[in-house]
Amino acid sequence: MAEPEIAVIGITATSSPLADAEQVEVETPYGRPSAPISIGDIDGTAVAFLPRRGVEGEIPPPQIPSRANVWALKELGVRRIVAPIVCGALHLEYELGDIVVCDQFVDRTWGREDTYYTGPGTVLVASAQPFCDDLGTLLVHTARELGTPVHNGGTTVVVQGPRFSTTAESEFFRAMAWDTVNMVSYPESHLARELELCYANLSLVTDHDVGIAGAGGVTSQTIDRVLEESHDRLLELLRAVIPAIGPQPDDECANALARARL
Repeated sequence: MAEPEIAVIGITATSSPLADAEQVEVETPYGRPSAPISIGDIDGTAVAFLPRRGVEGEIPPPQIPSRANVWALKELGVRRIVAPIVCGALHLEYELGDIVVCDQFVDRTWGREDTYYTGPGTVLVASAQPFCDDLGTLLVHTARELGTPVHNGGTTVVVQGPRFSTTAESEFFRAMAWDTVNMVSYPESHLARELELCYANLSLVTDHDVGIAGAGGVTSQTIDRVLEESHDRLLELLRAVIPAIGPQPDDECANALARARL
């Protein structure tokens, strides 16, 4: 089977865009990934797929082995990652089932293993533009061609979890003019940048955060329902965009370490 240069880090095991795949186990210096990695083909393009929270969704967000996940994909030859996630919307103009291709994050997590460079020496990887612009632009363009509701750009705030926001927290996030909230984009996206991989955020709105949802707040049942309803549309987008993804360009992602060492 061809070496995959493209990977999808999926929301669940059932969100794989691969119809037929071979599973491989990969050992890393950081332990095992969340699950065996599936390698298959979409219209002649070799693709790796990894469910970030395990086969059964058994791994809570703070315990996701993100270092092992991203390292394992690079070991397989991956250079470009599309990362669907679920998110809560902080604006009413984002409707349930909409896609947001975020271009910024705010990290409010703590205690996560979020770097490969733990010394000796210091490696400071720039994060001004934390997601791959080339991949993000392609995702937005493809979604619009398919008629999928999509928002180009936005800031996601990454919270520690595994709990939903309080009303006060949610109202604070809105006051800061952030757009979505999720529990998994950090450190996954930054680890990809440390390994000089392209990484695109693909956020599926599954709820309105409690600050705008009202007294009922957010429930897992609502998230599951929207995720199920959006399943086919998300797979359609992934299967359409993957064959259009070109080789990694000579961009900021590919050259992240050039000026990072002190």
